[in-house]
Amino acid sequence: MTSKQRIKHISKWIKTYATKHKISTLVVGISGGIDSSVVSALCAETGLKTIVVQMPIRQAKNLDDRSSMQAGWLLEHYKDTVTHMSMDLTPVYAAFEKKVGPFCSVEQEPNESEQLAFANSRARLRMMTLYQIAQSHGGIVVGTGNKVEDFGVGFYTKYGDGGVDISPIGDCLKTEVWDMGREFGLPQEIIDAAPTDGLWTDGRTDEDQLGMSYPELERAMANDELERQDVYNTLPIELGKEERAQLKKYRAIRARNLHKMLPIPVCEIKTQ
Repeated sequence: MTSKQRIKHISKWIKTYATKHKISTLVVGISGGIDSSVVSALCAETGLKTIVVQMPIRQAKNLDDRSSMQAGWLLEHYKDTVTHMSMDLTPVYAAFEKKVGPFCSVEQEPNESEQLAFANSRARLRMMTLYQIAQSHGGIVVGTGNKVEDFGVGFYTKYGDGGVDISPIGDCLKTEVWDMGREFGLPQEIIDAAPTDGLWTDGRTDEDQLGMSYPELERAMANDELERQDVYNTLPIELGKEERAQLKKYRAIRARNLHKMLPIPVCEIKTQ
């Protein structure tokens, strides 16, 4: 499937879903990254009212600038469809941090677990904001996670950016998302930007956190699927030392995040 065909297929899928469920508004959080840029464009392609929401929380200026660039591009190309909302959630987050911080600190200086918890709280605050807007406008929250991050290694915040109603690019590899961005003609700065979740003040990228690039993750993901399918050892799967090491790393990342991708465990009560 070409990028043009993929865009047509996904935008049609979104519109079909919305029509079936009598949904008139699509709400997307935009970050200036390739995923949210493509998803917001896919939503706008449907012709349905699309609200794009910019929600900086102590955001690095370059990230916030790209979010504004993304919003500007959408308004230029889909002026009759797109509504842009921008709200700085820093004061809300700061109040939350000040209130709960003393109850979370276990050491004099914030440890890695506490820092990660607060980073995830940023994502959850944004999720709450998107749902407030979506429900107020009779709409749904559209997810921006791709196949590699959300359904491969679980690189998202549970009940944060993972809290969505539909996932239009959930079956698209990261490289395919980039290709759709080029097909749309998105600003080159957005396409070239190093992917980041924007949850850390030190500006760390996805690759910094995962320890693997997206092409490496995609190769490891493909090798993992091949090996899982080859239960009878009939496929000629011969991985080199580097590929085997990347596959091991991929599986380790996936294993520690698998709880996000599986249904919530339920204690079953069996009656006699």
